[in-house]
Amino acid sequence: MSEEINKKSILKKKFPLLLMLSLIGLGSLLLGIGASYWLSSNSSQSSSASSQAAIYQEFMAVDWKNETGENVNSQAWKNKILVINFWASWCPPCVEEMPMLSAFNQKLDNNTVQMIGIGIDSPSNLRQFLQNTTVTYPILLGGLEGSNWMKRLGNSQGALPYTVILNPDGKILLTKLGKITEKELESVLLLKDK
Repeated sequence: MSEEINKKSILKKKFPLLLMLSLIGLGSLLLGIGASYWLSSNSSQSSSASSQAAIYQEFMAVDWKNETGENVNSQAWKNKILVINFWASWCPPCVEEMPMLSAFNQKLDNNTVQMIGIGIDSPSNLRQFLQNTTVTYPILLGGLEGSNWMKRLGNSQGALPYTVILNPDGKILLTKLGKITEKELESVLLLKDK
């Protein structure tokens, strides 16, 4: 029994030391987790910027075709701000915004900004639509690849119309699901009267 009392007495004397060591260990663990989180968030921001640049480069490397199936020289858009509008001829809001987009395209400095339409539609529907509608910017055949690009550029819902503006570094300056307005475009592109 005296042996038990001695163990309890020793334990009581060592308890503050054990408690202090436990608290130091817990504090170190929390500090390590915090530092790890901070480091990973900073590296994810830089990797996000590099992944955006990679997406821009991949977009430029795609073998895009126009509504007649001819290759489009996407390299002519290199180092430009891209205004990419995903649309379809069967989508009423898409068709409604197209005259405004065509007129707005006329105000753009073609040396620094390139507007592009990507039709998420069949080639025949696009050709038929474009026979009756004047569009002042390139229209590309999107199909399934266009839908995938739309999702990669932030439209997880896959709804139309969807507009995204990318700077030459691949940074997304604006995304808009639904009809975009001239004011929204101007706010990003800072247009001045020609």
